[in-house]
Amino acid sequence: MSAPIETLPPVAALPDDVDGTLFMDAILAPHRSLPNPGFVILMAVLCGVSFVAGIVYWRMGAWPVPFFFGLDVLLVWLAFKISYRDGRRREIIRIARDRILVHRLHPNGAVRHFVLPTGWTRVIVHKPGLHDAAVELAFAGRRLLVGSFLSPSERPDLGKAIEKAIIRARAIPAQETGGD
Repeated sequence: MSAPIETLPPVAALPDDVDGTLFMDAILAPHRSLPNPGFVILMAVLCGVSFVAGIVYWRMGAWPVPFFFGLDVLLVWLAFKISYRDGRRREIIRIARDRILVHRLHPNGAVRHFVLPTGWTRVIVHKPGLHDAAVELAFAGRRLLVGSFLSPSERPDLGKAIEKAIIRARAIPAQETGGD
């Protein structure tokens, strides 16, 4: 990414629906490796081990140690709570013949919408294969990063899928899609 480029501002409201064919309709979500039942089991085991170890140290006369075990359990629970909250993020990417719609749903419930013209938007994959790989939709000196929460190996695949959908959308004349 070279010189600073203006970031694409969100639109206030999104058009109701897309007329015609969708060439891509993807919902992106962060991966969470530990489902809720696993979290409950992990916390139960952690609480049990911390309680037993705390009792052992308390009986040895190290009475402050059990409080630190409790603090450890609290911090692990808090870290998972933050992680699961972040897991509610979503990006919905819809590519139609005339426009690309990106809906961003943030963990706090805020929603941002972006509309880009299909005919003028370029897909740029920065540093494919590296940890800081990024997929950028760019047009008219503006840019929008998508799929930033995906794994580094998934980002180039997303870029290829978006690019293929844009190419298919540009190849279809307006009268065939039911639009304009």
